[in-house]
Amino acid sequence: MVKATSPICLPRVSVDGAGVVDHCGAVALVELADRLGLTGALTERPSQRRLRRSAHDPGVVLRDLIVSIADGATNLADMALLRNQPDLFGAVAPHATLWRTIERVADDELGGIDSIEAARATARQAAWTVDGHLRAPMVDGMVIIDVDATLVTAHSDKDQAAPTYKRGFGFHPLLAYVDHGPGRTGEAVAGIMRPGNAGANTTADHICLLDATLRSIPVDPETTPMLIRADTAGATHGFVDAITDAGAMFSIGFDITAALRDAILAQPLGAWHHSIDQRDQPRPNGQVTDITPRLDLSGWPQGSRVIVRRERPHPGAQYNLFDPNGYRHTAFITNQPDTNIVELERRHRSHARVEDRIRNNKDCGLGRFPFENFERNAVWLQLVLCAQALLAWFQQIACADGVLQAADPKTLRYRLLHVAARFARHARTTRLRINQNWPWRHDLAAAFNRIRALPAIT
Repeated sequence: MVKATSPICLPRVSVDGAGVVDHCGAVALVELADRLGLTGALTERPSQRRLRRSAHDPGVVLRDLIVSIADGATNLADMALLRNQPDLFGAVAPHATLWRTIERVADDELGGIDSIEAARATARQAAWTVDGHLRAPMVDGMVIIDVDATLVTAHSDKDQAAPTYKRGFGFHPLLAYVDHGPGRTGEAVAGIMRPGNAGANTTADHICLLDATLRSIPVDPETTPMLIRADTAGATHGFVDAITDAGAMFSIGFDITAALRDAILAQPLGAWHHSIDQRDQPRPNGQVTDITPRLDLSGWPQGSRVIVRRERPHPGAQYNLFDPNGYRHTAFITNQPDTNIVELERRHRSHARVEDRIRNNKDCGLGRFPFENFERNAVWLQLVLCAQALLAWFQQIACADGVLQAADPKTLRYRLLHVAARFARHARTTRLRINQNWPWRHDLAAAFNRIRALPAIT
């Protein structure tokens, strides 16, 4: 006999609830931004250029907008979620004030975009400081920066939106991220806004991004080993020279040219070595070889090497004109001193993690640019990068669970940020009473405690 299932409760619905607040986990982001000095840095430069005092400090306005984007906002109107809960988030600026603040930053008032970049750099230094010592996120003994561009579709004729190389229409921003390693997240470092028809391998744009990246991280490549990774779009002499001039190393995709094809075909069978996965275990598909002696690399920096990987294409993949013996070939150029080419290839292949960073950023405000004006959208891009970095710092500092440390924004919001709670006042104190049956209640409570244990940056 089949046991009958319990009927779903059909409660009466009313709109007279009191004392309940939503998205209470976002308050932790507000506190973290304050503790890391992001709010203070956003306020510092605008305060020197404000023409008149106003009820809402521009730095606080920008902080609230960054928190709102991290919480899932895609436009200024979504700030209503914070604004309608003054007990939880305080006095949040009205829509008109948000608009004017973005406009003034775009017009190079209030410190301009540079002030947002500088504030993010200030907060990053605090986030990387543990027990009074700067500890940059190191992978394989170095700070690794991943550079890549992405396409963002514009569904209307916005300023400088243009046809893209993939026959779309929109924008083509260029971005940089710090890699935290396998099983961890990464954080946005820098980005530049570009029209949709911007070239994928424009040297000047890559150098501009590199300069912004080096300004945004609190370590010097002259004293801390640093690796810049990029795909074939970054394989220009100007960009590579700028990397080496800064004292960093590079690992960049290399085009399969006619000379490279001849070198690959000339490699003996014994010159190929089995590649390894991210756990240093042999991969069943993939071999690696160094073809530097067969190429003329005199125009590249001293110590440059070209490493080639070949593998059987996955089912359904299309073959290129050059796919001898049924293998798919990819190559990269690097100046790392490591002699283990298998390890170099594994490290370069990890550049693919940047795709996850961009995907997460598109779930964190990068999926669309909400303004008609190009300069305002450039401001929005910087705020998006701040929001993604703030989430990464939250995971790095406030989350102890390994799953939460590597979770994407959607998961983080569902489990921690969008939690409802009861807001109670008693004896001149306030309390957030999280549902005792919520599976991640202890993780959220612990996150608040870790953030409040941080030394405040003034």
